[in-house]
Amino acid sequence: MLDKRQEEFKVIEEVFDRLTLEGVYKLIHQKVIDEIHGVIKAGKEARIYWGKDPEDKELAIKIYYTSTADFRKGMMQYIQGDPRFKRVRRSSVRNVIYTWTQKEYKNLQLAEEAGVNAPRPIAFNRNILVMTFIGHDGVPAPLLREVDLSDPDEFYSELIREVRLLYTGAGLVHGDLSEYNVMVWEEAPVIFDVSQALLTNHPLSESLIQRDIANVNYYFGRLGVDTFEDSKLEMWVKGESEDLS
Repeated sequence: MLDKRQEEFKVIEEVFDRLTLEGVYKLIHQKVIDEIHGVIKAGKEARIYWGKDPEDKELAIKIYYTSTADFRKGMMQYIQGDPRFKRVRRSSVRNVIYTWTQKEYKNLQLAEEAGVNAPRPIAFNRNILVMTFIGHDGVPAPLLREVDLSDPDEFYSELIREVRLLYTGAGLVHGDLSEYNVMVWEEAPVIFDVSQALLTNHPLSESLIQRDIANVNYYFGRLGVDTFEDSKLEMWVKGESEDLS
């Protein structure tokens, strides 16, 4: 079984270490992953691969680098103060990144339970996160910034409903929401990249929800959408108001 995957793993072996490869093999052994193909996105923090499960369903396999010390420093402000992760050894880069992977998985679980339109979490192991693939046949859905929306006003309305559901239903603030972290699939917004998302009772949540709202309003304002006032939208997103008029 492993022989036929030699080509698929060649690019992974060139980038990731032994422990990461062991994690990938474990997910294969557990029948979470059956195939891994090419990289669909490569960033400074992680690479995302297209794959399939044993039932031929498409997967997004996100693998965080474990040697990026600078990235670890930025992570800590989003981990500290979260009661779900009280025992993180800051001195261990690997431990911090494993926690970060688990955090993204748990955030996706909360989003799924609330009915937020986001990738569905499937499994994680060490620095590897397996999610449903948003797209078709290995081609990921485009980012919001890449799409010429046919109805920007309607899309804006749909997106802020998702932001409200994320806050009131999942109890999360995305914290880095922009046209770079929203995909367009089947004409609907899909919120992704929730690794930095915080619980709404986190000390940083207030400033981050304000930033998210400002980012969304700025982007759609540039498209000519008559956006809601930031402060009114914030109250509505938090469930403190039922009326946006």
